[in-house]
Amino acid sequence: MIKETFPVEAGNMTAAGDVSARIKRQMKQVGIPASVVRRVSVGTYEAEINLVIHSLGGHIDFEINEEQVVIRVVDRGPGIPDLKKAMTEGWSTASNEVRNMGFGAGMGLPNMKRNADEFSIESTVGVGTDITMAFNI
Repeated sequence: MIKETFPVEAGNMTAAGDVSARIKRQMKQVGIPASVVRRVSVGTYEAEINLVIHSLGGHIDFEINEEQVVIRVVDRGPGIPDLKKAMTEGWSTASNEVRNMGFGAGMGLPNMKRNADEFSIESTVGVGTDITMAFNI
């Protein structure tokens, strides 16, 4: 079993993607099937970008057990006032600056849900968001 927590800094676009790349390398090193590595990588990257763009910072917990890869994403921040809207493809609250960098297309949460075998999200305005994704091995 592997279990690790990675901090993610708000607003640091230079480091955005570093955590998901580290997780991808670890999965490959322990022989997780390529199809699972790809789905976890997509979900984790989308989550990490959302942490950088929308939150006040947070962390990504990574776990591999005998049956699943589990990713838990916890942030401090504004929270999501309307989860139904946020889960709609193309809906985004990203700034123009972020959009001009090629991010903020409103696909993050839908892509996380689409790639995970299990997906849950809880968000409290003014507190933050907690997402769990599980991927069957």
